[in-house]
Amino acid sequence: MLRIHQAIQSGRHPNATTLARELEVSAKSIVRDLQFMRDRLDLPIAYDDRRWGYFYTQEVSAFPNLQITEGELFALLVAEKAVQQYRGTNFERPLVSALKKLSDALPETVSLQWTDWDQTISFRTSAEPVLNLEVFDALARAAARREQIELSYRKPGRPEADRRVVDPYHLANINGEWFLFAFDHLRRDLRTFVPARIQSVRPTGRRFVRPRGFSVDRQLRGSFGVHSAEGRFDVVLRFTPRVADYIREKRWHPSQILADRPNGGVELRLRLSSLTEIRRWILGWGGEATVVRPPELADAVRQAAQAILDARIPDR
Repeated sequence: MLRIHQAIQSGRHPNATTLARELEVSAKSIVRDLQFMRDRLDLPIAYDDRRWGYFYTQEVSAFPNLQITEGELFALLVAEKAVQQYRGTNFERPLVSALKKLSDALPETVSLQWTDWDQTISFRTSAEPVLNLEVFDALARAAARREQIELSYRKPGRPEADRRVVDPYHLANINGEWFLFAFDHLRRDLRTFVPARIQSVRPTGRRFVRPRGFSVDRQLRGSFGVHSAEGRFDVVLRFTPRVADYIREKRWHPSQILADRPNGGVELRLRLSSLTEIRRWILGWGGEATVVRPPELADAVRQAAQAILDARIPDR
């Protein structure tokens, strides 16, 4: 709307078609914005039939300031802090640009002790994913433009990379790590790729149509992370009183049900579609977690724990 205001104020009588082309949106979106500007922001917008464009019927010195409450401004501060975790990625510039535009639209006088709030909140990440920004940017562009690409992708433990032709559907940040959800033409199925393992990206020159039914939320329903569609598992875990409060303090999964134990511990019930990631998570709790069911999960945790005990430090 600010861009529309600037175009009208320039006196060149833009219309919905020219504005839509310049702003890369539909003409219907332009019409809706114009109606909002006229009806809600009280801007004196009129249409000149002779010049086929919009103009202001009286002088408009500036675009109306955005009205914002202290709570909303605090939320904006939190968003700005969250942006810090994307420093150095291709998201940094557009995010900072968007926040600057919001800041420029704010009233000049706001009753707020900004310094105090700025020192109140921060975001910390203990382990940041290592990304090749050129590769990541190419993935993001291909997904947005629905362009098919060829990846040079190396799986963990493999010495050489494989070639994969994929249709990139979606990039998702899950628990601080990036994943690419794409249709793999070799496997003829949807697969999950880790951008940090992609060595190169090459456009094939073809475009694709994303399936209407595709949804990351639906794809990961029942997953404890990104692994899914392996089955249906009712997981029951018991935690000692020493760590019970840590379990109670978080929502680990949408399906979770917590039940207090007589000894002060807690029981956690989950319904999952994969046991891969929950096994790793359980091992992280050491002896404070016990698998009640399913038996295959209990066996997998026991075998992993035994492998740790059996490991030997190699001779130097």
